[in-house]
Amino acid sequence: MIDFLVIGGGVAGIGAAAHLAELGSVVLLEREDALGFHASGRSAAMFEEDYGPAPIKALSQASRAFFDAPGAACDSYLSPRGLMLVARADQRAGFEADLTELDLHEIPVSEALARVPILNPYSVAFAAAHETATDIDTDRLMGDWTKLLRQRGGETRTRQEVTAITRLDAGWRVETRSDSFEARQIVNAAGAWADIIAEMAGVAPLGIQPRRRSMAQLPAPGGHDVSNWPMLMGVHEAWYAKPQAGKLLVSPADAEPVPPQDAWADDMVLAEGLARYEEMVTTPVTRLETSWAGLRSFAPDGVPVFGADPRQSGFWWYAGQGGYGFQSAPASARLLRDLVARRTPEIDADMVAALSPERFT
Repeated sequence: MIDFLVIGGGVAGIGAAAHLAELGSVVLLEREDALGFHASGRSAAMFEEDYGPAPIKALSQASRAFFDAPGAACDSYLSPRGLMLVARADQRAGFEADLTELDLHEIPVSEALARVPILNPYSVAFAAAHETATDIDTDRLMGDWTKLLRQRGGETRTRQEVTAITRLDAGWRVETRSDSFEARQIVNAAGAWADIIAEMAGVAPLGIQPRRRSMAQLPAPGGHDVSNWPMLMGVHEAWYAKPQAGKLLVSPADAEPVPPQDAWADDMVLAEGLARYEEMVTTPVTRLETSWAGLRSFAPDGVPVFGADPRQSGFWWYAGQGGYGFQSAPASARLLRDLVARRTPEIDADMVAALSPERFT
């Protein structure tokens, strides 16, 4: 019997498995053909430590040191990007609220136009920015943690869709379409499928809701070199645009509730988001190179759920990260490991309590 069976092979499951391997034997199960197939493979890959609810901000701030210096022989996982907020004249109130929420400072519109020359001077009435937002090398992070898991004796098993979970005297039996596993403890890192896994185990679901986030990839607008542009955002995140690999990713920042699935972009939602983006720039969207969607899963209060189920021993929740999974992943994985090991976590006790599944009992 293994010590920990981690269900879900996104960044949450990979991080959990790599850190729990310090404490005992670990097997990671992923239903798809590859790790990071769903939300983790479709992330905007930004580190913005002032983005999200208070517990996420605490975890993101605690993650910064790891991202900057993951090891003596490793470069930082972060690279400069910056964040810029732009607003119309009639959006002043929302603009000021976002300044506070995201810890931005207002800049002259002329400065914004100098940095991003496609901005429309007749539409952009206010602008704000900061330079602390960075890109995360998400592929490298998941690859490094997968390697660390194997170095510590753990296993990853793909194509292992869970079909049944049975309580045993000493733990759990988890059956998949092709195999069976016995483990003393289960970690539910199944993302959009977290409530389904809980119900299989006889654990009360928490209302984890997957929400679709659509994305379009555009050619570099106007033939510009976009590599040094900041991430652009509309008021209250009505849309955003992010340079990536010489292209521009534009999202309507949608959050439509959907069942767990291999998500795809909704054409109408994507068109509406692109229209909001076009309103603020001078270069119309004439061609999409590709589009896709991912699922961001949220608990009912918008805060992740990390910790032991209060009614079923040996069942750990590690779900509901929403759109904040990567930026908080290092500290989140350490938190889960410390809770399992009964160590004092590094973040404040009030934040730990705000993340606990006990808040729903």
